Amino acid sequence: QLQLVESGGGLVQPGGSLRLSCVSSGFTLDYYAIGWFRQAPGKEREGVSCINNNGGSTNYADSVKGRFTISRDNAKNTVYLQMNSLKPEDTGIYYCAAKHGVFRSCALRGADFESWGQGTQVTVSS
Repeated sequence: QLQLVESGGGLVQPGGSLRLSCVSSGFTLDYYAIGWFRQAPGKEREGVSCINNNGGSTNYADSVKGRFTISRDNAKNTVYLQMNSLKPEDTGIYYCAAKHGVFRSCALRGADFESWGQGTQVTVSS
């Protein structure tokens, strides 16, 4: 069973930055597309960004385009989410998720992803 562990969350002021990491244990990530999702209190989970197996294709929610960057280092079994110019509405629990297979692209559909991490809290507040 693929296990994913997120880290890098915390409290940051508006306009600040954070870098989230998603590390897999036990399995190489070469054969997985990876997505980042978030859930704010009282709201439904939403897709933030995803990246295909080799990092050649990425996808972003409109709300984070130009501010967030997803990347991956398969040698380290790690996917990153660099978050800049953070806003209070970015607050939530951020989850990484994996979809097994080889893909040319990815879509932000949570139901497509089979394995999920426990999440890391991101709070943007002054």
